[in-house]
Amino acid sequence: MINKFSITSCFKQSTSYIIIISFILLFTSCVVSAQWYDPEKVDHNANTIYSLALNKAQNDDYPTAIKMINEAIKIEPKFVDAYLSLAGINANMKNYTESVNQFEKAFSLDSVYTYNYLLPYSISLAGTGRFNDALNAVNKFLLDTTINDRSRKAGEFRKGTYQFAIDYANTHPGKNYVFNPKNLGDSINTTNLEYFPSLTIDGKKLIFTERINGNEDFYESDLNDKGVWGKAYPLPGNINSTTFNEGAQNISQDGKWLIFTGCNFPEGLGSCDLYISYLTKTGWSEPQNLGPNVNSEFWESTPSLSPDKRDLYFSSNVPGGFGGKDIWVCHRDENGKWGEPLNLGPDINTAGDESTPFIHADNQTLYFNSNGHECYSEKPDIFVTRKLPNGKWSKPENLGYPVNTIDDEGSLVVASDGKTAYYSSDRSDTKGGLDIYTFQLRQDIRPLKTLWVKGQVYDKKTKQGLPSSVELTDINTRQLISKLQTDEDGNYLVTLPVGKDYAFNVQRKGYLFYSENYNISSTAPDSTFLADIPLQPIEANASIILKNVFFDTKRTELKPESITELDNVVRLMNENPKIKIVISGYTDNVGKPSDNLSLSKGRAVAVVNYLLGKGVNSARLSFRGLGETNPVADNKTEEGRALNRRTELSIVSVE
Repeated sequence: MINKFSITSCFKQSTSYIIIISFILLFTSCVVSAQWYDPEKVDHNANTIYSLALNKAQNDDYPTAIKMINEAIKIEPKFVDAYLSLAGINANMKNYTESVNQFEKAFSLDSVYTYNYLLPYSISLAGTGRFNDALNAVNKFLLDTTINDRSRKAGEFRKGTYQFAIDYANTHPGKNYVFNPKNLGDSINTTNLEYFPSLTIDGKKLIFTERINGNEDFYESDLNDKGVWGKAYPLPGNINSTTFNEGAQNISQDGKWLIFTGCNFPEGLGSCDLYISYLTKTGWSEPQNLGPNVNSEFWESTPSLSPDKRDLYFSSNVPGGFGGKDIWVCHRDENGKWGEPLNLGPDINTAGDESTPFIHADNQTLYFNSNGHECYSEKPDIFVTRKLPNGKWSKPENLGYPVNTIDDEGSLVVASDGKTAYYSSDRSDTKGGLDIYTFQLRQDIRPLKTLWVKGQVYDKKTKQGLPSSVELTDINTRQLISKLQTDEDGNYLVTLPVGKDYAFNVQRKGYLFYSENYNISSTAPDSTFLADIPLQPIEANASIILKNVFFDTKRTELKPESITELDNVVRLMNENPKIKIVISGYTDNVGKPSDNLSLSKGRAVAVVNYLLGKGVNSARLSFRGLGETNPVADNKTEEGRALNRRTELSIVSVE
């Protein structure tokens, strides 16, 4: 005899423990006069085939199980349990539309016997995106006053997720959005598992993890000039091993660093640690443990490196967080050392699990997954949060259906164009298990559009490249947007959010600091802005214009936004205790020459007084007001006059 518990085995992977328990506890002997179906009266041959089919399903041989159940139905066309089991198997295979069809066939045969299956039916409805219908089904299920507390709790939980889905759709209309993930094809995906995609800034290198016979290694695919991904190959060098698993990697946007998760390595500090490998002329270097500031005796995984390589986001279950797994960040100092991990706080982290962070090329938009925020099920959804001008993060926003579903959503990365996303999934057209797919993000959940900024820091006299640190600041908000390190030849490449003007600041020992404002707010997205940066050696007669020292019209009081620039001067003086400087003030030619001379002198004095207040010895400082003399631009235009209104720093001597 086949009893009604048999369907539970067909949901053991795709549904939560809540649902499984529901099945076990829901079903009672509810034989009433309106019920006609009796499992005891099912044809013996059909019953035998059905029993064998369930054994196949329990061993995950779903295609054979489905075939055998359909054979049983041919013998017993009104075999209600068979239709219910087909619904369960299809749900487990994520064939939710077919699952719904099979549930409805069973309901049409006997609505009383199948009443308690309204809950799993509602889940399959939600799996197809029919959240209103799912809500109606679970509400009908909850009308039964005889269901026990656990079943009611499970139903109420699902009701909340369906209502969330409906409310989200009402507040995030996407009439023209089409979610159409494309499998990246045979060059990348195989019958093995492929997952954790990551990209270089130009979108031409895709690095991912592939699992072959239980062993994880890194593979690379390159995009050719025709926009086609080439055949993937194992990363060259010493990064992949045959002994240990390497996975959950993130490649730096310049393609020169790879940070990844290594579990149970001999030198590991905990169960899983973060490691780094560097691209060399002969391939990827031997991995190095990132050390005790980053790793702990607990679990660290799913790293994401900021585009300027200054911030490392990752997930860890180290104590001191807000739940099981939290998202943390480590900051790298000017000496290349990683600082202590900082928790992203209760706005991001919850009592649940947060993982797979991805910081976009704009260095402002963070994607991650979580089961602690409001989701479509008990499984993780993907969320987005954005860094605010005060350095805090905005309230995380669910990416919504159909990016998020009732199933487990893993990692998501977004190309520098801000619209092309990549993720791994086991969709119906998979080559085998998890494959890598790409799709276009909905407009409202995209990161900021970016432009590429590239250039070289070099010695102004010798023209030789200089490895340096470059700070890029939003001129209007004074928020530090990016702090990057050039390569050994002084070259850099970074993406920045469009629509902003930026200040570039560079400091290097032995050189005058560099400070320049670039008005690039109107530069088109996905274009390249070239900014080469010459540094002047510290020597007599070397000079720079202090571009970020500001005064109100006809005033000599320093504006607050001048402090950052003046503190750079203080730093210069402290690092070079033998130099002497002169501060020169200039004006345009508007007004009386005598007034301009007095104004320029007063402004130079204001700068010197600030430096004195910071402890710079007066013997090292001098000033002069030069009024409208020595113009650097034509005074006939406002742009020219603005350039002539300036404060200069010149080195008098270095001894």
